[in-house]
Amino acid sequence: MRAVQFSEYGPPSVVHVAEAAEPHAGPGTIRIAVRASGLSTGETRLRSGAMRDVLPLAFPHRTGFDAAGVVDEVGDGVTGTRVGDEVFGMAATVTRGANADHVVLVAWAPKPAAWSWEEAGGAAGSVETAVRVLDRLAVGAGPVSAGQAGAKQVGAGQAGPKQAGAGQVVLVQGAAGAVGTVAVQLAAARGATVIGTAREGNHDLLRALGAEPTTYGPGLPERVRALAPGGVDAVFDCAGGSLPDLIAIAGDPSRVVTIAPDPDAAALGVHVSHGVPGGDRATGSAADPLAVHGLAIAAELADQGRLRVPVAAAFPLTEAAAAHELSERRHAPGRIVLVN
Repeated sequence: MRAVQFSEYGPPSVVHVAEAAEPHAGPGTIRIAVRASGLSTGETRLRSGAMRDVLPLAFPHRTGFDAAGVVDEVGDGVTGTRVGDEVFGMAATVTRGANADHVVLVAWAPKPAAWSWEEAGGAAGSVETAVRVLDRLAVGAGPVSAGQAGAKQVGAGQAGPKQAGAGQVVLVQGAAGAVGTVAVQLAAARGATVIGTAREGNHDLLRALGAEPTTYGPGLPERVRALAPGGVDAVFDCAGGSLPDLIAIAGDPSRVVTIAPDPDAAALGVHVSHGVPGGDRATGSAADPLAVHGLAIAAELADQGRLRVPVAAAFPLTEAAAAHELSERRHAPGRIVLVN
């Protein structure tokens, strides 16, 4: 089968498609014939070598964490999923390999009929990250339905979502990105009032997703105060580089969670949320449990017309290097995906 990989750190040109042995579903997992898969900014940082001290790679490294497709193998112990089902989900954090013709998923949910393959292919990583952070910040009332049992996870230690009252004000910093656009909608679905930062060209998108937009940069605390004179309850930082301002807006570093690799976060008392196995050596932070219960919640919201996955661009699998190049220089909102 075809698989996207790279055998050395470097620019986008090191990424290529190679022939690889097909993976097979083991106990508690499924295999899909991939229709579309996501490309995250984290993957481009891995490829560039920027994260070699955090997560050193064994070469060749096969890329891709999330994908959507048709189930063609079901492992022992799996119930409720059959060959031929359309699903979206995540590969194991360590092995990845979703940018390929076939991938084994360790967490999944039914593909919403409302989503295209491109949307579904880029959804799982953004959904898991957004739900993980919103749960930690105790935004809203936790899951919006009891349907979370539809998501599957291998392994123990999944932390349940925290509970809180609706009506909170949440700031999403970097709200037009792949995670930010999903976080805005999920926070709004939990009953929160959402403020999102983005460049002005993306403000109409944020309004359509349910956020009150503002620009980032100098003067952010004053602009947010004008929009939320009663204060902000929680801050979800998707962009990095502004933690002192975000702490000032929240009033307490414990109300700020970042997914950006900021070496100053620990000193400032801000939690860095990630799923790096063994912990992030750059920030000294341990991995958070993956919020795989969010996949089924997202599917339900999508079928209700309450969650979309903005797609910035879709590339054929064979043009993965061009997708990496766009990821490094783009300003378009949403997720970049590869299509089989």
